[in-house]
Amino acid sequence: MKTQTVTIIGCNGGMGSFLQQRFKSCRHRIFPCDQPLEENLLSEAMTESGIILLAIPLEAYEEVLERIGPYINDDSILMDICSVKIKPLEMMLRHHKGPVIGTHPLFGPDPDNQTPLRVALTPGRGNDTLQFVHQLLESIELRPFQTTAQKHDRSLAFIQGLNYVTTLSYLASFSHDPEIEQFLTPSFYRRLQAAQKMLTQDTQMFQTLFEANPYSQEAIRKFRSFLNLTSAGELDLVLDKANWWWDRDLEGGGM
Repeated sequence: MKTQTVTIIGCNGGMGSFLQQRFKSCRHRIFPCDQPLEENLLSEAMTESGIILLAIPLEAYEEVLERIGPYINDDSILMDICSVKIKPLEMMLRHHKGPVIGTHPLFGPDPDNQTPLRVALTPGRGNDTLQFVHQLLESIELRPFQTTAQKHDRSLAFIQGLNYVTTLSYLASFSHDPEIEQFLTPSFYRRLQAAQKMLTQDTQMFQTLFEANPYSQEAIRKFRSFLNLTSAGELDLVLDKANWWWDRDLEGGGM
């Protein structure tokens, strides 16, 4: 693929910085933009860029899109990397008349060498946009695949949203009980450590994504149905369902 000019809005964030380095290393030209969004920089960046990439929090979308909308060329591709897709696509389509596509990198901003760098692509507008962005992401050594915003959000309601609220509920259910502390096991400490960043540093982000995902309540209802089975003593039935995960050859499953 020939060199592209990409404006990254939110270039100083974790994923914004990661993608900026990826594009630069593959010789794509970058216009890095972050707060404050200066008028002269926006005008130059939008005029010369064929791709506008939003790497910003979901709660900032409306304000940022209103700010940059007047500067985006009609034929420029507007894309994002948010962890939900239905709501961001609706906002991008409303603010831009040209090509729109949603993406979601399914990894963090500091992946190790064993992490599969898969990226979900969800169509918005433009017949040729999907294939073009697919090739663009491959050019920076990512692994894109096509899906729909609905399939994406339903899947992430279980993988991401349900993990957040069940971890939150699990740890809250026996907090403030000093008698428990002397019984804590190494496996509990490992779980506690794994949850710390999510519940202390990133909790506002996960809460916003949970509330924005239209499938969050479906995920909770399904989880509750399995809690009901375990409370009724049907542990073998639930275990049989859970063992499905180890019957499959999952990519990255050893991580």
